[in-house]
Amino acid sequence: MPELPRIPVGKVIADVISWLTTHWSVFFDGISSILVAFGNAIYYVLSLPHPYVLTLIFAALALLVTRRPGLPIFTVIAFLLIDSMQLWDAMLNTLAIVVAAALIAIVIGIPLGIWAARSTSVSVTVRPVLDFMQTLPVFVYLLPAVFFFGIGIAPGIVATIVFAVPPAVRLTELGIRQVDREVVEAARAFGARPMQVLREVQLPLAMPTIMAGVNQVIMLALSMVVVAGLVGAPGLAQAVVASTQSLNVAGGFEGGIAVVILAVYLDRLTGGLGERRRRRGRKRRGRRAGQVPPEEAEVERENTRQPVAPVA
Repeated sequence: MPELPRIPVGKVIADVISWLTTHWSVFFDGISSILVAFGNAIYYVLSLPHPYVLTLIFAALALLVTRRPGLPIFTVIAFLLIDSMQLWDAMLNTLAIVVAAALIAIVIGIPLGIWAARSTSVSVTVRPVLDFMQTLPVFVYLLPAVFFFGIGIAPGIVATIVFAVPPAVRLTELGIRQVDREVVEAARAFGARPMQVLREVQLPLAMPTIMAGVNQVIMLALSMVVVAGLVGAPGLAQAVVASTQSLNVAGGFEGGIAVVILAVYLDRLTGGLGERRRRRGRKRRGRRAGQVPPEEAEVERENTRQPVAPVA
């Protein structure tokens, strides 16, 4: 059988990237400057307080979100361990990149997920693009990021955004589509406009699923930041990459432990926010169904209890 002619897909993509770097270099330089400034601003804010003070702030956030002592105690011990391993500054650099990339991914992903939930054609169009973004090996789109934005923090943030956007889009669309249609129809029957239905009915009920998407965005961003150390992203990634290249087992384990600590803290923190949203949603649905939580029912009984008249 005759062989099929070779289609030079890779050469076409390489030519497109070369053309873009030649004719759009000013645009990419501007984007790179904005991303570097954004990441440096977050790092500057995180580095202002003393490590002990910032550790207490992280522990207070954990206590406020979870209302349990386990995560705050873990936070204090774990972040003091990072400081004792002299990886505090690297951890702040990594956290700054994760926060910057996750914020941008959420700002892009949630509105796109809302649009996909409200339009079937958009959903059908976006789905293969998201599949491509999630299944393409990360090293493949690290190379164009380096060509477009150079070495350093900017390509790391861009690659992390590309890797972390899909779960925000998918879970936002899923959460809105899972909202009970009867609730939506009831809101429309009372005269609510489409934006009011979205803002006051669909988004609040879909918030637990959206928060699960935010959690996945942060976790994927953190995993990608370590890989982005290969293209010069600062922080714990550089410590891990340098230890791997020099066969420094001790340094590699210390950097890996710091990454795990940061991942566990961010996962539990965002997971706690999602759990609080779920509890609030259950309370709202209980009130609509005429079911009052036991503690509120007890307060109501105490308030409505009439004093007994004394017997003459």
